[in-house]
Amino acid sequence: MFDLRHHLLEGHVIPAHPLALDANRKLDERSQRALTRYYVSAGAGGIAVGVHTTQFAIRDPQHGLYEPVLALAAETARAAAGSRPFVSIAGLVGRTAQALSEASNALELGYHAGLLSLTGWRDASDAEMLAHCQEVAEVIPLFGFYLQPAVGGRVLSYDFWRSFVEIPGVVAIKIAPFNRYRTLDVIRALADSGRKDVALYTGNDDSIVLDLATRFSLRGAGEGTSEAETDPVHIAGGLLGHWSVWTRAAVLLLDEIKRARGKAHLSADWLTRAALVTEMNAALFDVRHDFAGSIAGIHEVLRRQGLMQGIWCLDETEGLSPGQSEEIDRVIRSYPELTDDAFVTEGLDEWRR
Repeated sequence: MFDLRHHLLEGHVIPAHPLALDANRKLDERSQRALTRYYVSAGAGGIAVGVHTTQFAIRDPQHGLYEPVLALAAETARAAAGSRPFVSIAGLVGRTAQALSEASNALELGYHAGLLSLTGWRDASDAEMLAHCQEVAEVIPLFGFYLQPAVGGRVLSYDFWRSFVEIPGVVAIKIAPFNRYRTLDVIRALADSGRKDVALYTGNDDSIVLDLATRFSLRGAGEGTSEAETDPVHIAGGLLGHWSVWTRAAVLLLDEIKRARGKAHLSADWLTRAALVTEMNAALFDVRHDFAGSIAGIHEVLRRQGLMQGIWCLDETEGLSPGQSEEIDRVIRSYPELTDDAFVTEGLDEWRR
């Protein structure tokens, strides 16, 4: 039987699954299946579907793609993974009625957990948001989500997260505020709760390696707990748009980080590697233009590898920004060890069958 909590606590690469379209901006099922098979073959521990990288517009009635895309990914992942533990996570959005509907649909399709976005709750109180989270957690195991305000999220306090981790159905939290102070709020909230069954996953694409390599020894955790009794907290793995490309390299990187963080001392070389991964992400996510080309950048890498036929998005105005393709060229040329072109070339025909 699949042990969801154990699997998440082990720490895995979980790519945010892109949406493959054809030139008419219709679902390209062959490429969509190839992507899922690629992630399984690369050694990812799961996928997240219906999230920002999948394009929120799949929910729009004119497209009607939310359920078909989730169903296709779940079916393909089950067949490709076989008996290997592999988690399928569904993105959940909107106010409570919509989130509950999406959660129920995801469960019926075989998803194990829901990644709950609070973008629809910008002006709500903590109490209102927590009540919403509690309701959704009664339907599907909950993956909390701290999204940066720059792309639709909101600031969430330590007090919010301290209460959030008391919800029994919470299994994990994706930390993606792109802010060190706010990242520490989540880590401290979990440490102070004393819970050992909730996994932390980085979504901070600007700080992937540092998040994963750091031993967070935050003192004073838990009421009545002495400093000596405080256990270090690790961010177990990552649920990232960045890891939807070069996924095999990401799996090897996380495996190496796991081995390194088990040692008494961490090599300073990790600081250099952290900077290189962040530079790769800056080109991929189009940081120069405030993330305008982030989804198109992912598509461009997958197109070059043959996993997608083009970079088309549901929104016709979305595409690569000026100079973004050249920036992607530069980082691939500079840091080939962080890519996986040879791995993709070897498996492409099988994945696109």
